[in-house]
Amino acid sequence: MTQTTHTQTTPAGGAERPRSPEFRLAADALRGLRQDLFHDAFAYRPLPRIEAGGRVARRSGRLREYAAWTPHAVVTGLGLLAMLVALASVGDPGSPSALCGLLALGPVLLTLVRPVGAFWFSLAATTLSSAIGGATGFDWPWGPGSFVSHLAVLMIVAIRTRPRTAAWMWVLTAVYGFLAETGFGWGHYDTDVGPMLVVSALLLLVVTVRHIRREAQQEVTAQQTVTAAERSRRTLLEERTTIARELHDVVAHHMSVVAIQAEAAPYRVDDPPPELAKAFATIRENAVAALTELRRVLGVVRAEDYEAPDAPQPTLADLEGLLANVREAGLTAEKVVTGAVRELPQGVELSAYRIVQEALSNTLRHAPGAQARVEIGYVLGGLGLRVVNGPPPASALIKPSPGAGHGITGMRERVTMLNGEMTAAPTADGGYEVTVFLPVPAATAIEDEA
Repeated sequence: MTQTTHTQTTPAGGAERPRSPEFRLAADALRGLRQDLFHDAFAYRPLPRIEAGGRVARRSGRLREYAAWTPHAVVTGLGLLAMLVALASVGDPGSPSALCGLLALGPVLLTLVRPVGAFWFSLAATTLSSAIGGATGFDWPWGPGSFVSHLAVLMIVAIRTRPRTAAWMWVLTAVYGFLAETGFGWGHYDTDVGPMLVVSALLLLVVTVRHIRREAQQEVTAQQTVTAAERSRRTLLEERTTIARELHDVVAHHMSVVAIQAEAAPYRVDDPPPELAKAFATIRENAVAALTELRRVLGVVRAEDYEAPDAPQPTLADLEGLLANVREAGLTAEKVVTGAVRELPQGVELSAYRIVQEALSNTLRHAPGAQARVEIGYVLGGLGLRVVNGPPPASALIKPSPGAGHGITGMRERVTMLNGEMTAAPTADGGYEVTVFLPVPAATAIEDEA
């Protein structure tokens, strides 16, 4: 016969029994009570003034300054009302009457700076006031002054805190009334615990509804803000998509046609001159380069999170190719470099190249056949650019074409982005001059040289 022994093992850390939902609910409730009414109960939390945008504070002059203190005046008025009721309820004037009035006034005024502490002080003041005033009958445990004072404290603290705190204050008020009625209510055949609980419940219900309504309005406002932002973002994306589609359908189509026709043109003529074949080859190369740049721009415009390909960006070292290109188009251009040539930040290099490119394009458009001069000056504080062209010759076969001025605007935007300076104006001989200075910090220049 074999005897089996069952051994129950316990984890090293000790096994905890699973808690029931009721236990967890009670634990959370007690944790909320401790957090709302016991933790830092007498912390200093002054009542703020009304903001300038409020309805009461939207006044002019001295009235606006006084209107900002409206909440404080209302709380003080409630405290004075409770004090007057307490003084009127005590038959014999004297020190007990004055003390009862102060005990009714104190908790209400304390809500201005220590709202949760004012609730506990109100319960203590109620007990002391009942003992001093000798409340009997219907005035137990709250005397008339304490009744008004405690209602005011409950309402103000509920407004300044949250609905859960208001619920806990009402529960503790009911517990206090029950203990006062059953444990110390000898000879008090009728008390005011019932009226206190009913009236306070109605007041706290109104305050809670106000809290919930305000939170709902704030949530709706936040949701509307998010919705408006999403709508604006969607509208922007739709507009960018429309622009990209138009650019693709119009510009890309025409540039593709130009590239194809430029490639096929030499084969339509028997024995074309070398100059003509070279000109068509240059046209095709420019059209293909323009299409490549256009595709990159379309990618940026179509999607907000588009990542541009890591294609090499042009720098000032590529100006010789640019000048050769414009010379083939019939523009006489020369370049002059002064100062110690050094490598500059990528943003400065790219912007300088684009500015020179746009200035030469404007020269080709507005002064075909003219002479242009590109001056680049490397100075200690940055980079200087000067692109100047003369007037178009009278014997030019190509007529100047008017522009919309977007080229100058684009150059100014690039210069402004780098905190530089730019001037663009006609010259005395009928040409045009563009002068730009792009600052480069000394630390950046030293790092680049290193």
